Amino acid sequence: MEYRREFLKKSLWSALALWAAPLGLAAATRTDHVVKKGDTLSGIAKKYGTSVPALKATNGLKSDTIQVGEKLQLPPSAATGIHIVSKGETLSVIAGRYGTSVKALKRDNGLKSDLIRVGQKLQVPGGGSGGASGLLAPVIAATHRIRVDATRWRYIVCHHSAIEAGNAEVYGRAHKRRGMEHGLAYHFVIGNGKDSGDGEIEIGPRWEQQLRGGHVRNSRVNDTGIGICLVGNLENHRPTQRQRQAMNELLDFLRDGHTRRGVSVTVHKRVDKNHTVCPGRYFPYGDLDRFA
Repeated sequence: MEYRREFLKKSLWSALALWAAPLGLAAATRTDHVVKKGDTLSGIAKKYGTSVPALKATNGLKSDTIQVGEKLQLPPSAATGIHIVSKGETLSVIAGRYGTSVKALKRDNGLKSDLIRVGQKLQVPGGGSGGASGLLAPVIAATHRIRVDATRWRYIVCHHSAIEAGNAEVYGRAHKRRGMEHGLAYHFVIGNGKDSGDGEIEIGPRWEQQLRGGHVRNSRVNDTGIGICLVGNLENHRPTQRQRQAMNELLDFLRDGHTRRGVSVTVHKRVDKNHTVCPGRYFPYGDLDRFA
């Protein structure tokens, strides 16, 4: 009898797994995590083989603060890095769910078109963490929630803050005090580990609402240009390695269907000539050569 009960139990779980697979459910026993005393997002991410940005994007978290008893939804690919296509899903929907891009999904799965079929297994780039580093996950998730007019954006302009600390909130308040109508002049701010995470990409209201920039003197470039600011005074030192990585991943993401073809990727001093040294002598200008 004991053997028969064990056999029936195993059969039931096998049937459940077969039922779950076509629905894209990676594992019935690993859908969420209840926060315990001493838990941190980084510890939870490590436990489940995912990243902090992917956890925050999946749960809509604006900070790293979590509460005991809070239930966190795990990024769907935390268990296996595989997604099984469900009815009604598209590559765009799947990309947004995992914090990646359609281009990366197609590349990693050898797809020649956007056509996918129910039950098809797809390898999720970066295990669902938003790319190799996971730094892009919040940007990808936010961008999938808005309607981007790619034909509008003709420029991407890189800046430095010229001060060593600060974040999107701090700069937004300062810009508003100076009379900037929509606050933060940039569309994105990349932290250096002081007032935001090292390499953390903060998304400004101008990107979320698809508003013109306020980051250069040239009105035409403000109207059609995306501003990216690296926190720090790059006249005195190089950006951190994580900042540089985040900037390059963000540039590639924006050029991948979110800006005009042939978008000009440049820096502040090349737009407003003879008016500024921004983004400083130690900015990695060579990283932009691939866009020339």
